Amino acid sequence: QVHLVESGGGSVQTGGSLKLACLPSGSTSIKRMGWFRQVPGKEREGIASISLTGGGTYYADSVKGRFTISRDAAKNTLFLQMNSLNPEDTAMYYCAARNSYCLGTCLRDDLYMYWGQGTQVAVSS
Repeated sequence: QVHLVESGGGSVQTGGSLKLACLPSGSTSIKRMGWFRQVPGKEREGIASISLTGGGTYYADSVKGRFTISRDAAKNTLFLQMNSLNPEDTAMYYCAARNSYCLGTCLRDDLYMYWGQGTQVAVSS
């Protein structure tokens, strides 16, 4: 079983930055982690994923060039650096993990079996 805890959400103005963190516990066999976001009434959107074995990173077009997913192996922590934020980025952000390998971008939420509780990001104009 994997337990994920996100932190770092908050309120910023357009153009601002935030850095989210996700701390996993309970398993050392995680192979892929991702960040998702969801706005009420809309489907959950996969925005970034990272392979914990090969280090490859993948992004949705909506965040490419503005967001960066990374992992500090020593601290066993996943990060999402978000720059140039705009009101369309307002959402609940979730960290997700899976214990098996995943080919491709792996930005579909049904590929992940472990989820955090979410952290809210609000961007005002």
